[in-house]
Amino acid sequence: MFLGLRQSLESSYGKNGFFGWRNPVQRFGPMRGHIMHISSGGRRPKKKIYHRVHELDRVMDLQKKPRLILQLKSIIQSQKHQSLLLRDLEKHVGFVHKWNFMAVIEKYPTIFRVNGGNRTPPSVELTEKAKRIADEEAEASEQMEPILVENLRKLLMMSVDCRVPLEKIEFIESELGLPQDFKGTLIPKYPQFFSVKNFNGRVYLQLENWDSSLAVTAREKRIARERVLDSVGHDKKARISKDGNFAGPYAFLMSYPAGFRPNMSYLEEVQRWQKMEFPSPYLNARRFEAADPKARKRVIAVLHELLSLTMEKRMTSAQLDAFHSEFLLPARLLLCLIKHHGIFYITNKGAKSTVFLKEAYDGSSLMEKSPLLRFNDKFIALSGRRDVNFCNGISS
Repeated sequence: MFLGLRQSLESSYGKNGFFGWRNPVQRFGPMRGHIMHISSGGRRPKKKIYHRVHELDRVMDLQKKPRLILQLKSIIQSQKHQSLLLRDLEKHVGFVHKWNFMAVIEKYPTIFRVNGGNRTPPSVELTEKAKRIADEEAEASEQMEPILVENLRKLLMMSVDCRVPLEKIEFIESELGLPQDFKGTLIPKYPQFFSVKNFNGRVYLQLENWDSSLAVTAREKRIARERVLDSVGHDKKARISKDGNFAGPYAFLMSYPAGFRPNMSYLEEVQRWQKMEFPSPYLNARRFEAADPKARKRVIAVLHELLSLTMEKRMTSAQLDAFHSEFLLPARLLLCLIKHHGIFYITNKGAKSTVFLKEAYDGSSLMEKSPLLRFNDKFIALSGRRDVNFCNGISS
């Protein structure tokens, strides 16, 4: 997704108005650098900065150890006797990563217990307390099933042909919260909603039943909850907001990074954009001209809804890129995300660049968590981490 970033910025910044990138770009640093603009009259070039949100960058650091713990738990549980020989760990995670897992085993004796030694090959299993909490995962999975089915249906409903290649669903299965064997366990249970079909030599997950009651976005649900409209559907306020937020039926929740100081002209254009109506993400994208401003705003709504369907309200840039044809996303998707930096945030922390839905987080904490994430928090709490609060579902 970040390939061709310089060319994309040089050719396109500033064409779509209110985000203030108006001059040709001379140079763009690696996301945390400055954007230099060419100026006339011998004046010093202006700089544009992609402002970091350190709390969201921190999310990527906080997830490293929990991810290893949960992965090791799953490996141990997949074994016939719920015990893994340490010599076999390399077969599951590779030689390089094996040492990270060995460090986790040593660091968290409240979760993992090592047995054997001398003439008996050493093995690792869950402690009794960890086993008791791990048993609760079945209940969390049961609570997750209707959520997963609904989210899958919504994902297919947004696609232009109400079908998505199965391999692309697999590509984001962990982000959606789907079990690894969802093709054989979840999909066959709901033939009234899903079918697996072959089109032109490619296997697709096909929607079998359209439900208009599901064609309501997370953005629309939030507006309904917060009752930002009065009884006749008019806006409650018309004044220009300094934070870009606007109470209206077509508005998005904005959150600008610290250090970003928009001027009044910028905010006026933001408000015009916030007021502009646009088609629902659940209407077929082929019905609209891509150059239409309303259709461009609809793309933002599609990206917003896609991220809203994930467990942690984030996806890697490569995962978003994978759905270009299914949702008719813009060719310059990165540029689109950068321009709407009040709604989305891109971090380079971790092995892959990740796109966050900003409104879903309070600092580094995901505000609403699914039953599966609440279970994960409860299991990780055995490690003694103080940045996990599984009681209210918010990491602190």
